[in-house]
Amino acid sequence: MLQSHRFTLPRPSRRAALLGTAVALLLAACASLPPPLDPPSQLRAANRIGWGATTGQLDQIATQGWGRYVEQQLNADPKAPLPAFAEAQIAQLDITSKTLNERVQEVETLRKNQDKPPTEAERVVARQAYQNGLNKGSREAGHRFLLRALYSDQQLLEHISAFWFNHFNVHQYKREIRVLVSDYEDRALRPNALGSFRTMLGAVARHPAMLRYLDNDQNGIPRVNENYARELLELHTLGVDGGYSQRDVQELARVLTGFGVRLDPEDPKLPPKFNGQYVREGLYEFNPARHDFGDKQLLGQTIKGSGAKELDQVLDLLVAHPSTARFVSRKLAQFFLADQPPAAVVERMAAAFQQSGGDIKATLRPLLLSSEFASLPPAKFKDPQHYLLSGLRAGFEGQQMLNSQPLAGWLRRLGQGLYDRQTPDGYPPQAEAWNSAGQMSLRFEIARQMGGGVPALFKGEAADAPKPPPPPYKLDAPPMRSRIEPSLSPATRGALAQADSPQLWLTLLLSSPEFMNR
Repeated sequence: MLQSHRFTLPRPSRRAALLGTAVALLLAACASLPPPLDPPSQLRAANRIGWGATTGQLDQIATQGWGRYVEQQLNADPKAPLPAFAEAQIAQLDITSKTLNERVQEVETLRKNQDKPPTEAERVVARQAYQNGLNKGSREAGHRFLLRALYSDQQLLEHISAFWFNHFNVHQYKREIRVLVSDYEDRALRPNALGSFRTMLGAVARHPAMLRYLDNDQNGIPRVNENYARELLELHTLGVDGGYSQRDVQELARVLTGFGVRLDPEDPKLPPKFNGQYVREGLYEFNPARHDFGDKQLLGQTIKGSGAKELDQVLDLLVAHPSTARFVSRKLAQFFLADQPPAAVVERMAAAFQQSGGDIKATLRPLLLSSEFASLPPAKFKDPQHYLLSGLRAGFEGQQMLNSQPLAGWLRRLGQGLYDRQTPDGYPPQAEAWNSAGQMSLRFEIARQMGGGVPALFKGEAADAPKPPPPPYKLDAPPMRSRIEPSLSPATRGALAQADSPQLWLTLLLSSPEFMNR
């Protein structure tokens, strides 16, 4: 008699199941990725997502594919280290080793003592010491910014961090903002640059740099100051045509009463009725004694008088407004792609902004993964920051900048000094702001200096600093030559072919019409 046997299929192991799931997710991800880019498109896309293409960046894009590269860039870590030589320089800065409060108190001491010496000559020295203390803060912040822009692999993060600084601009020469800008960049802007617009808006609204710059530290009853309220609506969220009224500005200014800055280590003495209402975080304070606790009417909504919480209610309202989605999305597309970006791309970005509640990654994907991002011919005229940084990244990849002051000086000469924009609208993005005859003449002069190797950038500031190594630029195998030349016009290629030295080749490239655009 035959015995019956039950045959059952073997159950997959947990490891095999996980592997199968991973493969399925990978296949799904691959199906949604954009098609591979050809080399000219890789060059255009690299020049737009960051501060200028390098051979290393182009190799990375070619190896990973554009879609995976974009996702990697979108998920950048603000704490990821730079190359060791750059990290070593940043570690030596006061803005790294000292807290903001320590640095502010140091310059406050200098300020209070500047008029105390008995003679005028001594007072001049003391006043200069105070100014030097202030200048050191912004000079160190600028050095760190330039190191990150030139050498970070996380080019999207560094690029968009500069965009947000310009969007939420502050001017260094107002009061002690020179000491505050490094903290403003690193605590309010950069950690949120690829995160939540709402979180960043709240961090900016409470940062002493913004509160000082737009005079909100002077906004309180009975004298309400509207400066910050107006720019918060016009420049930071809704846009000038965003549908708000003068009444909305006045009501928002009432919401913002009491938000200020306190340098005194001691908290203010307040009446008992304000117990539990006072807020202090570092140099930021909300002082209920200066706040208007009445109800406010803003954009058709009632904001109940409740103290510091009113601001969060208003910021939620502003971020959810369709005008904010359109305004911020268009500015981003204008910054990355073109003065007049494709309307369809901006609409997709604005829809993503609204659906995600202001998530910046979600807003950027429709732009970075659009066919236009890699395919549109370079038509965005480079502002001075883009021109200089892209020139250095292309010509001196791998060479270690030890002294950023020549670069900072060039930026000032070209009209885009770091932290120098006086008005709250930030530096303009349009070509007409930067393509004057005077600007071009200066660029040609600087191109000649860059072609000569700019040794001052690559040696320390001290007189006994070591002599820099020769530029790694070789006429027979320039790092970017094979990538760049196919994108140039016959006339430019013909001019470059006449160059009899690597210095002249680089000078001509940086002076060419094609290198002025991205």
